Amino acid sequence: MPNSAPSFDDLSVFLAVVRRGGFRDAARDLGLSPSTVSDTITRLEARLGARLLTRTTRSVAPTEVGRDLAARLAPLLAETAAAVDAAMSRGGEVRGRLTLNVPGAVMVDILPPLIDGFLARHPEVRVEIMVEDRMVDAVAAGCDAGIRYGEALAQDMIAVPIGPRVQQSALAAAPGYLARRGTPAHPTDLLSHDCLMVRFTSGAMARWEFERAGEVVRVDPEPRLTVGVAAPMAVIEHAAAGLGLCCMFRNWLEPRFASGALVPVLRDWWPSYDGPRLYYANRRFLPPPLRAFIDHVRAAGG
Repeated sequence: MPNSAPSFDDLSVFLAVVRRGGFRDAARDLGLSPSTVSDTITRLEARLGARLLTRTTRSVAPTEVGRDLAARLAPLLAETAAAVDAAMSRGGEVRGRLTLNVPGAVMVDILPPLIDGFLARHPEVRVEIMVEDRMVDAVAAGCDAGIRYGEALAQDMIAVPIGPRVQQSALAAAPGYLARRGTPAHPTDLLSHDCLMVRFTSGAMARWEFERAGEVVRVDPEPRLTVGVAAPMAVIEHAAAGLGLCCMFRNWLEPRFASGALVPVLRDWWPSYDGPRLYYANRRFLPPPLRAFIDHVRAAGG
């Protein structure tokens, strides 16, 4: 049936598979069985006369045709969903679904309180948070908005600060560790210390960069312990246990500084940078849940 127009539901299933990278996760999101999702994709490919997904035993990825189709469909279906949400919200109560694509860093202490307040204010809104530490286009991935640090945005995007306007990286260690190994006096001294590092999903190691009076020093120590980016608080726990030095967001470390479990190291060298931003497509019509969330973020001081 290559000339038969595919249904809206089939196209939505296809986008869910691309967004989630597999049938099982997409099926869970859609409330369908994996076999139903697989059959839907097979039917859609037959209707279009083209293969949209490459399937292996380990992964599902869009073909070139599939990527192009998903890129063009995502904003169209988002507009359709926004129109439905607007119709549902005309009674005065905001209704519908809000999907955010965010890095794990904002899930520690920035985003959760905002979401709690937002859901309390808008009980008819359903929120899905996709935690993604790869650099992906959240809107193209089918989300209403994304949160990122320091990314260059396309011209058709709007960015709103969310959380602190400025953040800082901080170096810390347990008092016992410093008593045994001594306190570094310069960033290059870290090369002879036990360092606890974070590895991104891409496989790259989080770089340690320090700055003072315009001088920037980047160090690449051999890690004593490496932890995946999905569990950054584990690094802080290990540092507090005296295993070595960690370099993390200052706001994550402040409670440990207050308790004395960790102490600041090389404070004069801590770099500062812009905090995270909520970004979304600059379009004429925003889904009511997204518009309400943007208003909530701004009211909270973003």
